[in-house]
Amino acid sequence: MGDRLDAAVRELAATDTLAFGGVGFAGTVLPETEAYFEVERQLDAHPGRARRKVDWLLAHGSPAGRAYAATLLGRVDPAAARAAWEGLRGSGAELVTFAGCIMGRTRLGDYAAAQLNSVDDGP
Repeated sequence: MGDRLDAAVRELAATDTLAFGGVGFAGTVLPETEAYFEVERQLDAHPGRARRKVDWLLAHGSPAGRAYAATLLGRVDPAAARAAWEGLRGSGAELVTFAGCIMGRTRLGDYAAAQLNSVDDGP
């Protein structure tokens, strides 16, 4: 458990790419996406330890890693996720995004603002 969680958090902390599903025409799942899924599983299986790792990732990760952390917080603590996105909104750091086969670049602050807007719009 610990080794997989630690390895996944290290992967997310260093990545510059944000992708939540398969990318490209082949739908390849990137290592960082697999790492995200592993941390997600660990939040269910070992919530206390995994949450501490997510909090660390939010504070110390790459811009993409911090976006993954805020997204993961949304699964377990919506108020903490909102606070995380608010804190990230001013960041000018850039990250790579994938939506299917479309690759783009954005600033973390812009991505955070979009996440806050989607929460505010609600269902």
